Amino acid sequence: MRPGEENKAAFRQAVEHGPPPGVLAFDGVTAVGWCQVTPRDAVPWLDRLWQLKRVDDAPVWSLSCLYVRKKYRLQGITSHLIAAALQAARRANAPALEAYPFDAGVSPSASGSGYASTFARAGFRAVARRVPARPIMRYDFTQNADDGV
Repeated sequence: MRPGEENKAAFRQAVEHGPPPGVLAFDGVTAVGWCQVTPRDAVPWLDRLWQLKRVDDAPVWSLSCLYVRKKYRLQGITSHLIAAALQAARRANAPALEAYPFDAGVSPSASGSGYASTFARAGFRAVARRVPARPIMRYDFTQNADDGV
């Protein structure tokens, strides 16, 4: 773990020099949701967690964090953020977008990474499951080439 000031400096560097660290959802001028979407290499902490270690050497992008303001939850904001993340990864020519959601059918835990069912509806498929409640899910752009995302 890095000290807070180092995290802030690293985030500022990403914002100023790219790639953009994520996408935002707005209600008018109010930001109501955010998701981190970056090349997986930009989030090295994922490989420090044995549950989320790389599945293979593909240069995937990662959707590693989601947040929606409480009063905007259960309104489809997460699905819109996932769709925007897919567009961002596709524009960057990523071969796939990975996510690390919780499977609410296995564990009712609150999630800052979304739920597997939401990602499945968006076309993601589980590619690894090292613990029952935490699949690694992927949207493969080559397999879904005709879907228009």
